[in-house]
This record gives sequence, structure tokens and C-alpha cells, in this order.
Amino acid sequence: MSIHPLPPARPATGVGRVPIARWFVVAGGTTFVAFLGGVVLTMLMIARVRELGPKPEVAAQINRLNIALVVLFVVILAAGVAFAFILRFTVLDPIARLTEQVRKVAGGDFDHRLGVERPAELAELSSHIDSMRRRILSGWRTATDQSDELRRSNNELEQFAYVASHDLQEPLRKVASFTQMLEQRYGNELDDRARQYIRFAVDGAKRMQLLINDLLDFSRVGRIGGERAPMDSGVAVRAALENLSAAVEDTGATVTTGPLPRVVGSQLLLTQLFQNLIENAVKFRGDEPPRVRIEAVERDGMWEFSCADNGIGVDPKYADRIFLIFQRLHPRDVYPGTGIGLALCRKIVDYHGGRLWLDGDSGSRGTTFRWTLPPAGDDDG
Repeated sequence: MSIHPLPPARPATGVGRVPIARWFVVAGGTTFVAFLGGVVLTMLMIARVRELGPKPEVAAQINRLNIALVVLFVVILAAGVAFAFILRFTVLDPIARLTEQVRKVAGGDFDHRLGVERPAELAELSSHIDSMRRRILSGWRTATDQSDELRRSNNELEQFAYVASHDLQEPLRKVASFTQMLEQRYGNELDDRARQYIRFAVDGAKRMQLLINDLLDFSRVGRIGGERAPMDSGVAVRAALENLSAAVEDTGATVTTGPLPRVVGSQLLLTQLFQNLIENAVKFRGDEPPRVRIEAVERDGMWEFSCADNGIGVDPKYADRIFLIFQRLHPRDVYPGTGIGLALCRKIVDYHGGRLWLDGDSGSRGTTFRWTLPPAGDDDG
């Protein structure tokens, strides 16, 4: 199996850039030259002694010494050649084979088996590396299969949510419409309890329609109208405020912003993100008129946005729960809604490669949400 290659190896520095074989060649060559120089110097000294005309006994000892030196030279030379052969056969060649095998695996061929037979240390090392390769490959295959299955399941669930939600719209409209027509036509013949039942039915149908619309929005994130491009985040804020103009005016809310940057994102989705957060700030208000402040600062290569309000706040122990779909902290008759808004916001931010969280340490009254978005480069748009 061939997969994406690993990153290139980090280059060696200093004397580590010289291959080990070259080190042995240099060391061996230096030793041989030194030994040969010593032999030549010794032979010259012996020849010098002979020129002095030594006694026969001394001359005989010099001849024997000369023969011994020649034999020693031959033996050392043969030992050096044998050592070089053993070194190449048992160390350099196995290291070269292991290096080539590792290079093939690093190049993407993760099915290539690693293994050298000698020496024992390299054989053990190659065995451990190959065992690690097999475990990594097995885990990668398992993760790939699970990822493919999860991707297929998610696609099916999103498609099911979209189709089911879309197909449920018309029956619900009929239920609400005909129930209201029933009340209008036969209202005089119905008692108070019957009219109450009709109101319950109409209210349930309308809430179901709202829930379906929110589910449609949730399933569409990243699939429809989610093309990302460099854009001005202030444009998304202004579009969200325009959509919420009635609610802002009715509640006397004040929404202010600091300088807002250019980011890489979908204007449609980011408008939805700002709209949901501002709408939550207006909805979960306290006794005072809502005040909402939206700001952005650059941090760690991303733009970190914040949306702070003076509302009723959120207990930090629910910091994770509020982002789960259909999770509510308040009864529906107190604060209406479907419980999808913040889950949708997190999905939008995740789609843009950012992170959304509740700032439980802001130290201010109300609620502060923070999220990150990728910046638009200087040469973009």
C-alpha cells in the first residue's frame, strides 16, 4: 500500500553531514599512510646501519629484523584488508540496506518490509522498526476504514436530515393551515377547550416548522452556500443587524463593534453566526436594555472575535453542554427556541477552521463568547 510520503528528513549539521563510510575510508587511509611511512623510515634506518659496516653478528641480527619487519608489514596489511572487508560486509552494507529500506517506507511505500540479518544489533533494530511500521500501518488502515465509514455515515445523516426536513415542511403547513381554517369556520360551535386544543395544535406545528428550518440550516453548513473567500467581517455583522433590526428596536438593544478585520470565510455563514449570537444576547437579557459589544484581536496567527452582553449569563459548568444540539438550560415557555443556535454557531466556526467557546473568566456581567477565524492574507482580494 502506497500512501502519502513522510516529510523529508532533517538534514545533518556539522561533521554529521559526512557519511560513516567516508569516515572509515579517511581513518583507514590515514592509518595506512602512517604505517607505510613508519615502515619506510625503519627500512631507511636499517639501510643506514648497513652502510656503517657492522660486525657479522650485528648484520645477521639486522637481516633477521628486516625479515621480521617485512612479515609484520604483510600481516598488518592482510589484517587491515580483512578488517575493511569485515567492516563493509557486516556494518556498512547492512546500514546501507536498512537506510534504503527506511527511505522507501518514508517515501510512501508502507508495505515495504524492513529487515537486515547482520550484525545482531542492526538486525534487532530493523526488527523493532519493522514491528513499529506494521503497528502504525495497521492502526492507519483501521483509522482510514473508520474515517471512511464515519464520513459515509455523516453524509447519509446530513442527506437524511435535509430530505426529511424538507419533506416535512408541506405536511406541517397543511396541519397549521387547516387547523386554523377549522377554528375560523366552526369557531362558534366549539367550546373553550376545543379552541385551546386548536391553539396547541397550531403552536406545535409552528414550533415544528421552526425546528425543521433550524435543522435545515444545521445540515447545510459546508454543503450549500459555504464557499470561503477573503471578506470583510464587518459586512457580515451589518447584514446580521439588518436581519435583527425589528428585535433590536423592540428591546431597545444597543449593539456596538470595534474595528473588524478581513477574514477568510463564507459571508452567508458568518452572517448567520453573528445573527445567532446577537439574537441570543437580545433574547437572554436581564432587567436592563441589552448591550452587545463585538470586537476582534489578532492572536497566534488567527483573529479572535468576542461577543459580550449584559444579559443573564451562563453558569461556566454548562460551558460544553450549551453547544450540544437540542440542549436547553431554560424552559421553552420562558425563553423560546429550538436549542440548535449555539450548536449551529460551533459548526460554522469549525467549518472555517476556528474554535468557539464560552469565556467563563471574562470577569464581566453577562455572557462572553469567543471564537477564532483565519485571517485574509495581505494579497487576498
